[in-house]
Amino acid sequence: MLLLLSWSPLYAQTTAPNISQSPPPQPTGAPVGVADDTGTRPASQAKPSVKDLFQAFPPQPSGAPVIFAEETLFVLYDKLGPFMPHERAKVIEGRLIQLSQDSQIPLDEIKISDVDHTTILTVGDTIIMAVTDGDAKPLALTRQAIAKDYAKKIQVAVTKSREQVSAQALIIDTALVLLDTIIFVAFLVAFYKLFPKLYEKLRGWQGTYLPPIKIQRVELLSADQIVSAVIALVKGFRAAATVLLLYVWLTAVLGIFPWTRGISAQLVGAVLTTLGAIGQAFATYLPNVISIIVIIFVTRYIIKLIALVFTGMERGAITFPGFHREWTQPTYKIVRFLVNVFAAIAIFPYIPGSQSDAFRGVSVFLGVLLSFGSAGAISNIIAGVVLTYMNPFRDGDRVKIADTTGDVMERTLLVTRVRTIKNVDVTIPNAMVLGSHLINFSSVAKEQGLILHTKVTIGYDAPWKTIHALLIAAARTTTHILKTPDPFVLQTSLDDFYVTYEINAYTDQANKMATIYAELHQNIQDKFNEAGVEIMSPHYGQIRDGNQTTIPEQYLPKNYQAPAFRLGPLSNLFGGSKDAGTAKGEPHA
Repeated sequence: MLLLLSWSPLYAQTTAPNISQSPPPQPTGAPVGVADDTGTRPASQAKPSVKDLFQAFPPQPSGAPVIFAEETLFVLYDKLGPFMPHERAKVIEGRLIQLSQDSQIPLDEIKISDVDHTTILTVGDTIIMAVTDGDAKPLALTRQAIAKDYAKKIQVAVTKSREQVSAQALIIDTALVLLDTIIFVAFLVAFYKLFPKLYEKLRGWQGTYLPPIKIQRVELLSADQIVSAVIALVKGFRAAATVLLLYVWLTAVLGIFPWTRGISAQLVGAVLTTLGAIGQAFATYLPNVISIIVIIFVTRYIIKLIALVFTGMERGAITFPGFHREWTQPTYKIVRFLVNVFAAIAIFPYIPGSQSDAFRGVSVFLGVLLSFGSAGAISNIIAGVVLTYMNPFRDGDRVKIADTTGDVMERTLLVTRVRTIKNVDVTIPNAMVLGSHLINFSSVAKEQGLILHTKVTIGYDAPWKTIHALLIAAARTTTHILKTPDPFVLQTSLDDFYVTYEINAYTDQANKMATIYAELHQNIQDKFNEAGVEIMSPHYGQIRDGNQTTIPEQYLPKNYQAPAFRLGPLSNLFGGSKDAGTAKGEPHA
């Protein structure tokens, strides 16, 4: 089809020299300010002014081109009466169109005659145009020479236009249009038949030539997804090729006929202008693209160098006083983020369109959206950074954050994840962690031991030394309770019906607090029951005579009997001797 374009008269441009558009000759004579033969410099030329220079080199006047059949024939520079050059050019173009449409007017000889300082070009009784001295002056030729040149160009152009609209030319042009159309339809039929076969061929390659994409055992893209993507690309190529083929056919057909040749030229010009603008923009921004590539390249190796430094710090090869090793990864991530931000700031001015008002407006709009939409996230990030360098806990520590108690499983810049003793993962925002009271049970458990404590209430009838001994014995028999330091007991209060005792014991297993407490409570019950001491929690307020003791039966003597209900003599009310009662059936303290 491109071969057919060469047949079109649209592309058959003449390359003959055009003396009517040649630049004016340079002024001759002695240069301004040059000394004469006597060696003296005239006063008028001693210091040439700017005005003299402009007079010596007058600017070339702008003219109005006369365009016929998409070709510029010559340029008019002077006005004729009230008509300006562009008005004269429009009138001459109309007369040339009339001559091309009327084949009865002979063009063998165009008459040239001088009338009142003008040269008239006529053919038959029709006046084509007039040439003035003002038209000839910019070209540095005589009016008669310019008129002869214009007459030749008019004769060639009009004759050529008549030949193009002749019956023979129309038949040839119609045949070319049919040939172009046949080729266009042949391409469409080929597309219709070949592309479906290509689709089936690609589906047959599924799993063989187009295997799935995997990373170890994780399948990122299945073979079916890859085949569907490739077929979509081929369909897009088919659509683009069809549009391109339609464009080539349309411009070729329109360029064949002289009446639609202008439309074809506009279509071609639009595409060429767009491609030229794209190429010019690319050439303009090519240095910026190179600058962006250099910045990215330098940033990448800076990050690699920083990674090497922090890797050495994490391994202990590089140390800084006061810098904890667990700070290495968080600090590296922060530094890497800042380096990337600086690189993005450096790249921003080189992005095409970054200096335009539209780009700036969109940037401001996105910045406002980000500011309002990420206020909570930013506060959590800042809290995460603060928590990182406060170092209140580490991964695996048993902590209590607000009402949540569990082991720290993960720390990020946004949240902290805690797993409770019931295997429930709780995600807590870092802003809440920073704003809440935080208890760390594991911070000194390994070095100094965590003190576990629990309270029991015992009646006043039990000796406190016995209670101390029983509580310490129960603590020592508990798993994960340290032998040293020794457990100790505190009497925290003397209440109305009982004394409150608190057993304190050391452990280095803070993550097993729940099971240690459970076993400690079991051992306290066993030790007290074996010793026959009742735990008055809660306290009792009923009369004990005639009532069963609260100690389990397996801990009581075999001959134990519940004491009977006793009444003392009335003399006891008046200070008489009291009945000591019997010890039968009473438990031993």
